[in-house]
Amino acid sequence: MTDSPPTAGTPPPPVYRRKLFWVALLYFSEGLPLGVFYDIFPVYFRQQGVNLADIGLLSLLGLAWTVKFLWAPAVDWVRRHRWWVAGANFGMAAVMGLFASELGFGPWVWVAIGAFTMLSATNDIATDGYTIELLTRKEYGLANGFRIGFYRVGMLTAGVLLMVSGWFGWSKAYLLGAAVFLVNGLIVLLAPREPARPGTPPGSVAAELRLLREQPLWALALALVMAGLLWPVLGPLARLADWNAIVAVSGRWWFRGAIPVSLMFAGAGLMVVAAHGPRAALMRNGPVFGAWVELLSRRGMVTILLFILLFKLGDAAMGFMVKPFWVDSGFSNQEIGLISVNLGLVLSIAGGLVGGWYVDRVGVFRGLWVLGLWQALSNLGYAAAAWGQQVLPPGGEVLALPFGGGMLSLGPQQLSVYAASALESFTGGLGTGAFLAFLMAITSRAKATTEYAILSSIFAFSRAVAGWAGGIGAQEMGYAAYFFLTFWLSFPAYLLLGAVRAMLVRQERQEV
Repeated sequence: MTDSPPTAGTPPPPVYRRKLFWVALLYFSEGLPLGVFYDIFPVYFRQQGVNLADIGLLSLLGLAWTVKFLWAPAVDWVRRHRWWVAGANFGMAAVMGLFASELGFGPWVWVAIGAFTMLSATNDIATDGYTIELLTRKEYGLANGFRIGFYRVGMLTAGVLLMVSGWFGWSKAYLLGAAVFLVNGLIVLLAPREPARPGTPPGSVAAELRLLREQPLWALALALVMAGLLWPVLGPLARLADWNAIVAVSGRWWFRGAIPVSLMFAGAGLMVVAAHGPRAALMRNGPVFGAWVELLSRRGMVTILLFILLFKLGDAAMGFMVKPFWVDSGFSNQEIGLISVNLGLVLSIAGGLVGGWYVDRVGVFRGLWVLGLWQALSNLGYAAAAWGQQVLPPGGEVLALPFGGGMLSLGPQQLSVYAASALESFTGGLGTGAFLAFLMAITSRAKATTEYAILSSIFAFSRAVAGWAGGIGAQEMGYAAYFFLTFWLSFPAYLLLGAVRAMLVRQERQEV
């Protein structure tokens, strides 16, 4: 099955037999869960009266996308990627169906959303593996265009579901989402089988396990990281089991965030030490830790990892609080879905394309710091809009246009929020275009797939932690002051630009 042009007189193959059809479907189903998590859940829970700190804490469940590399080797070993993708979609459909029953905000919510993000991360692993095996190198360029485009279409669909919730209620919106996931899973089962692949060399997994027993520091590091990741579920479990001692402190900031983040950073630090150990080089070819050893043993890589954590910190710290801000500003679901989600995603795609074009013209290093500045400045737009709502008198002349069964408000305060949203979406795309180009530039071509997954997972960790902190910050400081603070959070990464330039130069020399 190929997408090669047909010979003269030969009719083109039907759409469902073309590789790009399956690439489009798979990456649509990969983008939709992220849109549900970041665009649907915050609005839904805020409208149910859930406080900002708890909404921010829910973002920590997105850490499943950060640690998906842990079970990726298992998915790769079992293969049958289509079954993994279908099963993940069926599971996410079940979670959406559960939310349609409107059970309220209890301990079950944490389990349900945790399962949703784990299934979504597994879907990502299987989709990426299947696509890489399905395509040839000559097909990567066009296929990547389809991947990015339909991934965004999946996220846009979450905005449509948000608008449906405003028209027909949350139950029907969640049921529609469940139907979309169910149809995705059923269609994926019809996809062509992945081609045969040579097996893993005998003894490679066993050899890595033996080396791990000889280097227990790796196991300790992994245990600390996992303890930090699982820590947020202690509070809900304690309330469910009536563990009063834990319940008493589960609401404190240090219990909710400082302890789990410290555990994860301690584990990461031990991994760095282990990667420079005398026998670490023997693990370079291991299926799980080999890529970590390769990355962490490079000169200057620890500083680069810190830069990855910090570069989009300001953008991420504001991102999870944007939808609650819209809700608290009195916007309807239709307005949020149209302006903040759908129009915002279109502008972010445009920003990403412009950012990629700019980086190709001026280089990765200059693109990073120039587009990073634009990314930071956009936060001031939301800060100004929130400040305007505090100082401007309420009411005034507002033009209301009929839209989707409701009204689209066009008063001064509403227009300031619309403008802030448009600016943030476009400039966020600019920064993302430069940032992804940077990640690709520092990835070793020998282990590009695994290393890129690790680097992107580190960024996902930063996004999740920033979402947790954002809930506390917005609740304690108010939207205007907190959004202004996020502007300054963008600049610590600039202190590391010297190491970034050095790493880019070394990678460029190795590829010459």
